[in-house]
Amino acid sequence: MGSADAYSWRRTVPSLSVWLLAFAEEGSRIPCVLAMNNSTEVVCCAFESPILDQLLPPILVLEFMFGLMGNFVALWMFIFHMDTWTPNSVFLTHLAVADSVVLFCLPFRADYYRRGKDWLYGDALCRILLFLLAANRAAGIFFLTAVAVDRYFKIVHPMNRINRMGLRYALWVSCGLWGLIIACTAYLLSEEHFFLRNNRTQCESFNICMGVNPLSTWHNAFYVLQFFLPTAIVTFCTVCITWQLKIKTMDTQGKIKRAVQFVLVVALIFIICFFPSTISRIAVWVLKYWYDECSYFREANLAFYTSVCFTYFNSVLNPIVYYFSSPAFSGTFKKLINRLLGRKVSEEESTANNNDN
Repeated sequence: MGSADAYSWRRTVPSLSVWLLAFAEEGSRIPCVLAMNNSTEVVCCAFESPILDQLLPPILVLEFMFGLMGNFVALWMFIFHMDTWTPNSVFLTHLAVADSVVLFCLPFRADYYRRGKDWLYGDALCRILLFLLAANRAAGIFFLTAVAVDRYFKIVHPMNRINRMGLRYALWVSCGLWGLIIACTAYLLSEEHFFLRNNRTQCESFNICMGVNPLSTWHNAFYVLQFFLPTAIVTFCTVCITWQLKIKTMDTQGKIKRAVQFVLVVALIFIICFFPSTISRIAVWVLKYWYDECSYFREANLAFYTSVCFTYFNSVLNPIVYYFSSPAFSGTFKKLINRLLGRKVSEEESTANNNDN
């Protein structure tokens, strides 16, 4: 994909006891950078990536167009055409709202890359955009996991009292998830993410700085943990539901089969959308403990910003999840398609689709 030229700048940050705890390849300690009384100068890295500046804008615009279309159709169906609301539907509606909001950030991000990483919209919008992007990734992962867990209890433990809890329970869970998401990402609103370089203003939350910053450390840690922990939960649900399908001799309504299809779709989205950026971020994080020269981070940085586009792609794929995860949604969707095509749907079939959840 071409080479990227590295350069560095010095960023002034609030007074903190900043230590650079890294080791050279042969084991010698790199000198630490101590905080000054009023401010600390931390050396950070940036990279020229003209190929990304050319490729990312059209990709982001396409994700915006298709994602907005799919999620608006989903919200329209949830709000105006859903006959029966269930906890499953509540989780999916929150996911669709999160996707729809964050999709409006993508044109701004596309314009940013089109200008060669030059942000023109001010500090406040930069903070809000980075917060929304981080919150959407967490929301996409958490709400998909919530629906997978809901499927798990209904299939593997059908007599559990959790299955008897109604919409109020789902709303409380959704509020709790949003509270967790905001608590874990609100720090992005608290500090500036601007870097001035060559008359351009960069707006980035993932910066490679040769120091230890508590917020930066948490930013990387949460980015990784929010993937691996839900992935472990979804994997567990997948195995248990698949095993339930094997041991059940009768699945006349195809309920277990649909649950298996759902968790497999979720696992596929996790792999496509979230796994590449997580691994590339881990690579950058590990490199920081071994090197303190920008040249060592060129390929890892390029891989990360390339794979981040797949994270935004989850907003495009989530409508597929809606179809597989909720019989009420798929039944409503089929009913609308049949109406558009002039076909009639029997009352029994419509009722079965709405109640089989």
